[in-house]
Amino acid sequence: MVVRTYEEELKFFEKISPYSWKIKKGFQPNMNVEGLFYVNEALEKLMFQELQVSCVERDSGGFLPGVKQIANVAGLPGIVGHSIGLPDIHSGYGFAIGNIAAFDMDDPNSVVSPGGVGFDINCGVRLIRTNLFEKDVLEMKEKMAQNLFDNIPVGVGTKGVIPMSKTALDEALKSGMDWCIKEGFAWPEDKEHCEESGRMPNANPTKVSPKAKQRGMPQLGTLGAGNHYAEIQTVDKIYDEAAAKRMGIEETGQVCVMIHSGSRGFGHQVATDALAEMEKAMKRDKIKTNDRQLACARITSTEGQNYLQAMACAANFAWVNRTSMTHLTRQAFAKQFETSADDLDMHVIYDVSHNIAKIEDHIVDGKPKKLLVHRKGSTRAFPPNHPLIPADYQDIGQPVLIGGTMGTCSYVLTGTDGAMSETFGSTCHGAGRALSRAKSRRSLDHKEVLNKLKRQGIAIRVASPKLVTEEAPESYKNVTDVVNTCQAAGISKKCFKLRPIAVIKG
Repeated sequence: MVVRTYEEELKFFEKISPYSWKIKKGFQPNMNVEGLFYVNEALEKLMFQELQVSCVERDSGGFLPGVKQIANVAGLPGIVGHSIGLPDIHSGYGFAIGNIAAFDMDDPNSVVSPGGVGFDINCGVRLIRTNLFEKDVLEMKEKMAQNLFDNIPVGVGTKGVIPMSKTALDEALKSGMDWCIKEGFAWPEDKEHCEESGRMPNANPTKVSPKAKQRGMPQLGTLGAGNHYAEIQTVDKIYDEAAAKRMGIEETGQVCVMIHSGSRGFGHQVATDALAEMEKAMKRDKIKTNDRQLACARITSTEGQNYLQAMACAANFAWVNRTSMTHLTRQAFAKQFETSADDLDMHVIYDVSHNIAKIEDHIVDGKPKKLLVHRKGSTRAFPPNHPLIPADYQDIGQPVLIGGTMGTCSYVLTGTDGAMSETFGSTCHGAGRALSRAKSRRSLDHKEVLNKLKRQGIAIRVASPKLVTEEAPESYKNVTDVVNTCQAAGISKKCFKLRPIAVIKG
């Protein structure tokens, strides 16, 4: 481990624009590329304070500072461009959350790392519009919150209401949203507004352990706990009227539903299983990393291919999960308003992934390259006219869904050419933690957090009230700072802002 004073550490940083910093080689051992991270003035202070504290409190346990993790990822074999940190970056397992790294598929030494995807594979966000307006729902928002809470299973250990056999699970893992459409849990057009059309085609259920399937089978159609939520939101401000209209957003006050969830225990087990196998592969292939949490395997190895196929199953599981909850949400609204979900215009605006690795075509040093892009706590943000975004959005760019913290605003952005040239077509995913979960529990009172939401006029239903301190706004960075930084840096563009009127949490 490199031991330096904070002043010595600062010599490895160079501010290259008002919103970006470079991390020079040598900051951590064996860096193959430089690091790059995006911050505004407020977020910059948080990043460097974290580094400063780590220089004083060495060996205090916990994860490394975000900038150290960016630099450690820069030392992985086959990485190209930069190891990139986005404005919502915070420490995580191996990779920081908010870290992007791309690996050259033509380099036989290039690796795939489960730490670059995360344990909650394809944790992501879905946004559903309605033709309702805030004035239509204000008097009944408490009842709406309760109906949604009653319809969607939430919390740790909850079981789903979607009937599932072993054969059906394998089919869902292989087919993703196509399975939902066949079973009647989705509208055929839903998948058109979903990243990858809601299905990773390389999914292979035979590469998934029986334990992962056992954990996942009862959890389809469940929200889970932690930072996962379902929110009834209203459009608070529109920045790009043409793009908003293309998404079916006509004016402020329009009601939407945002669902934030992932692959539950299934994805966690897939990641756990892969890490154990990759530690063995690293010894066999003599792969060295700066951090044992960066366990990895060559992409072309048996372990690398097995993980990518199992990860695709977990991604498909997450899409089926969010689709199942969309079905339950439509049922709840139809019952509440005594009409059909179709008459309420409850169409999916878009569904994005936050934790995933995908093979994509990008330009590196002026040359086209096929890359394995790891996005952990970051969102794909492809620009207008990109072949992989829906026909409906070709002229505006891919919708990017940025969930706020409990009780704060969320944003919808669109992808840009700047993201393609600088961040492998990626942007932020949310606010990003400022306090650890343990510190949040120690310093905040759950009753005061809940009362504050009520004072804001937000209806809330929570399965585990004592856990809400972990997700309080005070535990996170300011999502508006994060989004504004991404826009100023040119890696995404603001479209509209959403404000919560009801929150459902585990």
